[in-house]
Amino acid sequence: MYEKTFPNKRFKKTLEFLQKHVSTAEKIVDLGVPNPLSKIMIEQGYDVTNTLGEDLDNDFSSVQNSNAQVVTAFEIFEHLLAPLNILSEIKSDKLIASIPLRLWFSKAYKSKTDPWDRHYHEFEDWQFNWLLEKAGWEIQDSLKWTHPVKKIGIRPILRMFTPRYYIVYATRSVSE
Repeated sequence: MYEKTFPNKRFKKTLEFLQKHVSTAEKIVDLGVPNPLSKIMIEQGYDVTNTLGEDLDNDFSSVQNSNAQVVTAFEIFEHLLAPLNILSEIKSDKLIASIPLRLWFSKAYKSKTDPWDRHYHEFEDWQFNWLLEKAGWEIQDSLKWTHPVKKIGIRPILRMFTPRYYIVYATRSVSE
């Protein structure tokens, strides 16, 4: 299963966090096209529908027209210019979302081959929390973890101790 899937630590932590907060009886809309993690979720018994590759900065239909109880977004919001918009439009009551954290010793990610694969935002945890709060979400639980790499140097050593990923479980604020 995920032990053989890259990147296994991230998938394992994400799946454990999801299983802690979401039952397999709940329908999920996963922001982003089908991917290895959404396939793992399905293998684990989750009812997952992915979005179709639409521009989530402008097209909110996948979350507006869904009857899913949960929206998941794993490393999606850093790719959007205005993540507040879709976060505000989600009709589901539960959100599980993860982001790569901003690393002070590393530049923001930008693919050398894919012009769409870049990070417009690399958040610190407090910034992501504030974004969720502004969109009407209340964080119920969160988790951070490191992402060591098998290289030699100062940055690889820093990656052993500096959290790289942040995941939250949030529910709609009572005032919404």
